[in-house]
Amino acid sequence: MYHHHHAFQGRKLTEQERARVLEFQESIHYSPRYSDDTHEYRHVMLPKAMLKMIPSDYFNSETGTLRILTEDEWRGLGVTQSLGWEHFECHAPEPHILLFKRPLNYEQELRAAAAAVAAQQQEQQQSGNQIGIQQ
Repeated sequence: MYHHHHAFQGRKLTEQERARVLEFQESIHYSPRYSDDTHEYRHVMLPKAMLKMIPSDYFNSETGTLRILTEDEWRGLGVTQSLGWEHFECHAPEPHILLFKRPLNYEQELRAAAAAVAAQQQEQQQSGNQIGIQQ
């Protein structure tokens, strides 16, 4: 997969910034998941007081909402979710709500890929053992 060299990588929080936002981690609320034909979705509701602790460069100056955050950034804010979730939208009337999505069957596909790699490694190991026996 081609990655553009200048793609936005986000900015990790400083230790001080992270300490301030993590005070709110226990108050982050996760909605139940819902889905359409291609993706599953969930809303992550940050405590409103937490928004005041998030650095200004995490916000879109035009809308006043958080900008689309990278995985490192939202995890840095204390949002905890399994792999594959992508922050894709902020809802202007409710700037403390982050909308996330990931492809349907993401976890099954991840497990299937991991199983295929494990089987391949096992196969290589067994053929390696047989070569050792023949010598």
